[in-house]
Amino acid sequence: MKQFIEFKKQREMSQILSDTFGFLRNEFKSFFGVFFKIIAPYLAVMLISYGFYMFQIGDMMNLTMTGSTSIINGFATFIVVLVFIIATVTTYVMSQATTLFYIKSYIKHNGNIDFIEIKQNVYGSFWKFIGLGFLVAICVGCGFLFCIIPGIYLYVPLVLSFSILAFDGKSVSDAFSASFSLVKEYWWITFASLFVVGIIVMVSSYAFALPATIYTYAKMGILSGEIDAENFTVADPISIVLGIISTLAQFLLNIISVVASVLIYFDLNEKKNFTGTYERIKNLGGTDE
Repeated sequence: MKQFIEFKKQREMSQILSDTFGFLRNEFKSFFGVFFKIIAPYLAVMLISYGFYMFQIGDMMNLTMTGSTSIINGFATFIVVLVFIIATVTTYVMSQATTLFYIKSYIKHNGNIDFIEIKQNVYGSFWKFIGLGFLVAICVGCGFLFCIIPGIYLYVPLVLSFSILAFDGKSVSDAFSASFSLVKEYWWITFASLFVVGIIVMVSSYAFALPATIYTYAKMGILSGEIDAENFTVADPISIVLGIISTLAQFLLNIISVVASVLIYFDLNEKKNFTGTYERIKNLGGTDE
C-alpha cells in the first residue's frame, strides 16, 4: 500500500523537502504515466526543435566566421528559434498544469487519481496558465531590472500564484493578487524554502549538464592545452544529443520545484485559513452510508 501524503497541513522546511521527494517516490509510476500521456507530444516537439536550434545556431556561427551568411540562413534561424520558444513555453505550461491538477485529483480522491479529470483540467486552464505566466514573467523580469532585489521579492509570492489558480479556481488577476496576501508575514520562510529547493534543483541540473560541458571543452582542446579554434564546430551530433539529454533532465527536475511549491502553498494556506483542519474536524462526524 502506498503511503498517502496529506497536503493540507502545516509543515516545517525539512518536512516540505522530505514530503516533496516522498510524494514523487510513492507516485512515481502513476504520476509519470499520466504526465507523459499528456506531455509526450509537446515534449517531443520541444526536444526536436532544440536539436534543430542547436544545429542552426552552430551553422550560423560557422557561416559568420567564414563570412558567408545570407538572408535565407538568417530567416531559417529565426523560424527555428521561434518554434523552439513556442514549443518550450507550451511544454513547460502543460507540465506545470499537469503536475498541479494531478495533485488536485490525488487530494480529491484520497490518494487515487482520475486521468480524464486531470486532462480536462489541464486543457481547460491552458490559456489561464499562459496569461498568468506572462504576467508573472513581466513583473519579475521588470523587478530584476531594478537592482535584482525587487525581482526576488516579487518572485517569492508570484511563484505560488499558479497553485492558487489551480486549487482555488480563481481568475488570473485574483490568483496574482491573492499570492501577495498569502505570503504576507511569511515571506522569509517562503523564500528560504524556495531557495533550498532551488539549490537542489540547480545542482542536479548542473550534474546532468556536466557531460556536455566536458565534451565541449575536450572538443575545443582546452583540457589538453591545445586549443584548435580553426576547426572547432559549435554543433555536432554528439554535442546535440548531450544537449538534448541535459535539457530533458532540467525539464523533469523542474517537477520537484512545482511539487514543493504546492506543499508551501498548502502550508501557508493552513497557517492563514486552517482549511485542512476544518475539513478534518468536519469529517470526524461523517459516517459511511
